[in-house]
Amino acid sequence: MHQHGHDDPHAQKLYEMIKDMRIAMMTTLDTDGTLHSRPMYSIEADEHGDLWFFTKVQSPKMTEISRDNEVNLAYSNPEKQNYVSVSGKAEIVRDKATIDDKWSEPLRAWFPDGKDDPSIALVRVHPARGEYWDSPSSTLVHLYGYAKAAVTGKPPTDIGEQEKVNLR
Repeated sequence: MHQHGHDDPHAQKLYEMIKDMRIAMMTTLDTDGTLHSRPMYSIEADEHGDLWFFTKVQSPKMTEISRDNEVNLAYSNPEKQNYVSVSGKAEIVRDKATIDDKWSEPLRAWFPDGKDDPSIALVRVHPARGEYWDSPSSTLVHLYGYAKAAVTGKPPTDIGEQEKVNLR
């Protein structure tokens, strides 16, 4: 079985791109019908491709996910010019063994009482679709592209790789 259960090389590339991106912007549907985004500390995807995040039980996102579990995750690594968007269904997980398994000490910054804090929960996102943009990271490549576009009046041709990916 391939990484995360996906044979698609584009899916594998998407997961590889987000592997080291520790912060994702999670967007949910707020109770008033508007979109609400917030930064979340991302844990590496599991063997099924699910994405995990720690949260507090009392957080507004818990109410939002309970009402409508469709979420979007946006990852960004401007240094490498890598950007990823993942949409899927979120699930609240309160299982103590799973919390223990996913816990790491850097999380103590958000949860000072540690993994035994009764207000801790996990959000598991089951990805359905994704899209990534993998652009050349060299400033010189970008400057050349912009200069060429300015002279020729045509947009740069090598802006990198962009793919839509089915993650089911």
